[in-house]
Amino acid sequence: MERQSFSNVWDALEDTPAEAANLSMRSTLLIAIEQKVRNWNVTQKDAAARLGITQPRLNDLLRGRIANFSLDALVELAGKVGLSVRLDIADAA
Repeated sequence: MERQSFSNVWDALEDTPAEAANLSMRSTLLIAIEQKVRNWNVTQKDAAARLGITQPRLNDLLRGRIANFSLDALVELAGKVGLSVRLDIADAA
């Protein structure tokens, strides 16, 4: 068996570069949002209310359930926690 090398885990797991890029962006956003929310030091009920989402949805976010969040949803949540989201575009290597 030939050994393969990947630039990140998403490239190894996904079938296409586009799918890998989407998951990479989603995971980066999810982690940043989760860290901000945990720094609030409030109950999940209060955090969910601040974000305008249900408590079960907040729990999904805090547990890193990336499959439950689209990139659009995460961009919206990022704004609600005070994060600015920028897109960096470059030619493929």
